Amino acid sequence: MGESSDSVSIDINMLCFGGKECVVKTSKGSVSVYVCGDQEKPALITYPDVALNYMSCFQGLFYSPDAAPLLLHNFCVYHIDAPGHELGADVISSDMPLLSVDDLADQVAEVLDFFGLKKVLCLGVTAGAYILSLFAMKYKERVLGLILVSPICKAPSWTEWLYNKVLMNLLYFYGMCGLLKECLLQRYFSKDIRYGAHGAESDIIHACRRLLDERQSLNVLRFLQAINERQDLTDGLVELDCKTLIFVGENSVFRDESVYMSSKMGKKTCALVEVRACGSLVTEEHPYAMILPMELFLMQFGYYRQQLLAPSSGHASKPAGASTQCCIAPELLSPASLGIKLKPIKTRADIEV
Repeated sequence: MGESSDSVSIDINMLCFGGKECVVKTSKGSVSVYVCGDQEKPALITYPDVALNYMSCFQGLFYSPDAAPLLLHNFCVYHIDAPGHELGADVISSDMPLLSVDDLADQVAEVLDFFGLKKVLCLGVTAGAYILSLFAMKYKERVLGLILVSPICKAPSWTEWLYNKVLMNLLYFYGMCGLLKECLLQRYFSKDIRYGAHGAESDIIHACRRLLDERQSLNVLRFLQAINERQDLTDGLVELDCKTLIFVGENSVFRDESVYMSSKMGKKTCALVEVRACGSLVTEEHPYAMILPMELFLMQFGYYRQQLLAPSSGHASKPAGASTQCCIAPELLSPASLGIKLKPIKTRADIEV
């Protein structure tokens, strides 16, 4: 993989999408993993939501200019796609057994074994957040921390269960039809971004529609079915002691459940960030609102934002271990300026210098 660097600039295109795709064969079937960065660096594992893959779920965050000196500088990123959700995927054979959420969590552990990873940080969105939370409960010794976006932790309510059944029927009989895409877009995004200021769809919605067209409907059905049969994780949350950062959009359909999850995990280990005027897919709708809370969160593990200077400046970059907060006006770091509401939970406790 690419070399570790403290240079003054980072090629975001190369690091985000200049990695390599690996097909990992596990006891639960094959899974696609897109590896970005120097594999000698600490590992950051990602897992997307239903019907999304690493590109449609995380490109907004990783393309953010502030993400490079924080995430891409410190970590090698392993983007795990749900089975059959990778770009250009074929339909999963009907001979392959349906995987449960436990199978998917075990599959993550086998991916770590394949790459020789002992301990990792995890970043998941909604269904992916559930899989990584379950993984953290089953393999506590392998998880340093969790960053969860609009996570779910309860068994589906009857309303959600029936709604998902309708979606599965649409997937089976009509494929990725217009109605199905509308339902998924409502799951991901707030009304404001779906319709825009003048009733016109934004570019991000157009892009998501195109990416959804590429999904194999039967593969999406399998993942949705596993999530629809999930169990309640509440009891396990109490015993989960890894540090956790939860983001949730103010207008997310999963907001209440995400707040509930944070309350069960406790203030000593969990921080909640609510993003104003945002749906569930914070990584795409308002990724800039995630940077500062993640920076404070990662400081607890000894990871800092790299100071980047313009290539033409001729000056050396700031050491990787130095924080850049002092270079920014204090008012720019206020929650209001970032469009976020920080719950009264400490996010900087026990920072290790």
